Amino acid sequence: MATFVLVHGAWRGSWCWKRVRKALQSEGHDVFTPTLTGVGERSHLLSSSVNLETHIDDVVNLIQWEDLRDVVLCGHSYGGCVVSGAADRVSERIRALVYLDAFVLQNGQSLLETLPPAQKSGQLEAAARGEGWKVPPIPAEFFNVNAVDRDWVNRQCTVQPLATFQQPIKLIGKVDGIRDVTFILATGFGDSPFTPFYEQAKARGWKALTMPCGHDVMLDRPDELTRVLLDVVEVQPMTA
Repeated sequence: MATFVLVHGAWRGSWCWKRVRKALQSEGHDVFTPTLTGVGERSHLLSSSVNLETHIDDVVNLIQWEDLRDVVLCGHSYGGCVVSGAADRVSERIRALVYLDAFVLQNGQSLLETLPPAQKSGQLEAAARGEGWKVPPIPAEFFNVNAVDRDWVNRQCTVQPLATFQQPIKLIGKVDGIRDVTFILATGFGDSPFTPFYEQAKARGWKALTMPCGHDVMLDRPDELTRVLLDVVEVQPMTA
C-alpha cells in the first residue's frame, strides 16, 4: 500500500482533503493531510513571522517524525511551493510529486512574483488593510468552487500571513532528481495563474493532465482526483 501526504493551499486546512483522504484510506493506503501553521485548526498560531519556510518545516517534520518513506507528495495551489521545498530537503523519501493546480517555483522565486499584476496588487492591498501582513481569504466564488460547497468553504477559510507569499523559496536542486512528477490543471477556473506552470510541466516532460472543474479539485472532483493519485503509484482501486 502507498503513503500519501496531501498539502492544502492558502487559507485552507486539512479539512479540504476529507473526501479524497477517506477514499484513499478506504483502499488501505496511509494518508496524511497536515494543516500548515497559522491556518485552519492551527489558526491560533497565526503571526506575521509565519512564512514559506515555516510551512516547509511543517511538512518535512511530519515526514521525518512519522518516518515516512516512498511518499507520494501532493500540493494544491500555494501548497505547490511547500511540497517543492519539502521534496528538495527529503528527496530520498519521495516516490512521486503531484502539483494540483499549483505554483511551481524556481530557486529564489516567490509566489507573488509569479502572479498576474492585478492579482499581485490585490494581495498586497488586502494585506495593507490587514495590519500590513494578514491576507484575508479570496472568496470561493472567485475560484469557481462548486455551488454546493461555496458557503462552507468561505466559512472554513482563515487569514494567511503575507510572508508565505513574499518569501523566496530556497532550493538546492535535489527536487529536480524526482522523476515521477504530475501536474494537474483545473480548466474551470477562468482567471487562472496556473496555465503557465501547466505549459512548463509539459515542456519538462512531466505527466500533464486537465480536469474540467474549479480550482478546488479535491472538492469538485474528489473521485477523479483519487483515481489520478492511485494511478501515480499504479495501484488499482479494490473492487467489491
